[in-house]
Amino acid sequence: MDIATYLAATLKTLRLSRSLSLTQAAELTGVSKAMLGQIERNESSPTVATLWKIATGFNVPFSLFIAPPAAHAPTAYDPQQQAMIVTPLFPWDEALRFELFAITLAPGAVSESTPHESGVIEHVVVIEGELEMQTQGRWQRLAAGEGLRFRGDEPHAYRNASALPVRFHSLIHYVKTA
Repeated sequence: MDIATYLAATLKTLRLSRSLSLTQAAELTGVSKAMLGQIERNESSPTVATLWKIATGFNVPFSLFIAPPAAHAPTAYDPQQQAMIVTPLFPWDEALRFELFAITLAPGAVSESTPHESGVIEHVVVIEGELEMQTQGRWQRLAAGEGLRFRGDEPHAYRNASALPVRFHSLIHYVKTA
């Protein structure tokens, strides 16, 4: 099963398992009813930002949508601009409550992330290149080997102002809910 087909089936199964209409799912996620329907019918490929909105709205890990069980390193592309490539290194782990991604951000690309669920902590470590991160409304630069831990439940953004791709790891740690 290709990633688009897997994503479509996963979204529809998740929505139906919660007995939600497309309208209710749109209200929950902040993604339009039309877009959710197109994704479910495999007529549209969502951006990484849209997938994050859906995951946050449904309160599920991001990797649920891009990591089929027993798959080998599936990748989520941002089809709007091919600016961001996200590959799960360690998909969602229920016991440890985290997921780890390898991310490549194209030269000149900016990715704004909507807040994740309450209590989420994100850890970013630059592997190659230079990454600019916006947290708490301010930008800071991270070089290869440097990292940043921040609240993922607040708006944040990633920017590559260089002429070369930047590669980094993002570990997302979800707080245990009662």
